[in-house]
Amino acid sequence: MLTRTSTQSLTSQLADRFAERIRNRLMAPGARLPSVRECARQQGVSPHTVVAAYDQLLAQGLVEARRQKGFYVRDSAATGPAADAAGLPLPASTPSIQQPVPADASALIRGMFYRPSDKPQPGMGVFPPDWLEATFMPAAVRKVTGTKALQEFSLQYGEPAGDSGLRRSLATKLASINVPAGPEQIVTTVGATHALDIVSRTLLRAGDPVMVEEPGWALEFARLESLGMRILPVPRRADGPDLDVMERYCSAGDGHKPKLFVSVSVLHNPTGYSLTPGSAHRVLQLANRHDFHIVEDDTYSHLAPEHATRLSSLDGLQRTIYVSGFAKILAPNWRIGFLAASPSMVGRLLETKLIATLTTPSLFERALSWCIDQGQLRRHAERIRLRLDGARGRTVKLALSAGCTLASEPAGLFGWVDTGVDTDALTQRMLDQGYLIAPGSLFHARRPPTTLMRINFATAQDATFWKVFARVRDRL
Repeated sequence: MLTRTSTQSLTSQLADRFAERIRNRLMAPGARLPSVRECARQQGVSPHTVVAAYDQLLAQGLVEARRQKGFYVRDSAATGPAADAAGLPLPASTPSIQQPVPADASALIRGMFYRPSDKPQPGMGVFPPDWLEATFMPAAVRKVTGTKALQEFSLQYGEPAGDSGLRRSLATKLASINVPAGPEQIVTTVGATHALDIVSRTLLRAGDPVMVEEPGWALEFARLESLGMRILPVPRRADGPDLDVMERYCSAGDGHKPKLFVSVSVLHNPTGYSLTPGSAHRVLQLANRHDFHIVEDDTYSHLAPEHATRLSSLDGLQRTIYVSGFAKILAPNWRIGFLAASPSMVGRLLETKLIATLTTPSLFERALSWCIDQGQLRRHAERIRLRLDGARGRTVKLALSAGCTLASEPAGLFGWVDTGVDTDALTQRMLDQGYLIAPGSLFHARRPPTTLMRINFATAQDATFWKVFARVRDRL
């Protein structure tokens, strides 16, 4: 909150607050700042103070003034409303586009690490640190670093495809969910995002159309846009992607047909939906008929039942490429991910990895292999799932009592909640209270206004947050 006891003027405090949010992409390009009168009421200052603060933002080039309309965050990536991210026309029945994909992907990514206070943050995408604390992880690192092999693998490059022991462990793990991949079909990466990037850089060229589920993860939209891909949003439903929309994209003329479909089949982010067998079969039929590949992002596999439907299992890694990682369940900063692909595809993917990073560090890969082989990871995941079940139940009750509704059946780590108000505006007001929420627009390629928000069940089970939320929402 603004404070009159600060050595900084109220004008500078207010300008700095907006500047920080704009630079961290917590206010999107094109977003309208509150009117002078409304901002003065919200912050408890005079209109003169707000005008002076907005003038500072103008001088910094962060906002622009539109005559008789107000102040807006500057948008340096504006494109026509009837074009996609590459400026090319979309198929006739494509869902309407209200705003271009943000061009400054790095700014969007920086927003992932923003913490406005030490309070629990319902908008965060990972488990709280105390959930992930485990004695077996330090033990695993000591096990690896205490051997003579440490010096050997530290003084030379590691195996190009990744530590062979880890790849054997991962092959066994994949077999438990019926994904057929031998160690030679697995490539380790610097997290799952790196694996997705390897697939994109191997299979796509700038301007290629890519189908991506919507709502979906904002980082994936930004990553593809930064590579110059044409993003084709596919509505995600409870049973899977909207097959009619996919069919229309696939029926476009030459040069406009999609080359790739990116899907989170199990415990989809942000809805929690999981793919049904019937929908999975139809997606694979469509891929075979129209000759596109599928990258299946199974980031939340550790939270899902083993019998969950996966495209890679049904397809046998023919048209699918399987991607996963361990940031959500184990240690975000270990940055270990991997991909699995057909024998004919894995060589091309490995070449792309070598060009970008040469190899991946062996230390944590060997430690992770030990965690898997000793059953430590499996037991840890079981404890997390049990704890998450309790948190989910408590959070749902709090959300409903605060007047929200659930837009999807609660499952996994995230909840998709309807607040009844514009969540972009709500986000700014909640930041004033020290809380970061994830507005629904963040999960759409063109960031249209919406009343939805994503919550993290593990960090949203705080009654104080919901009391503040209800009070702020009712004042909008």
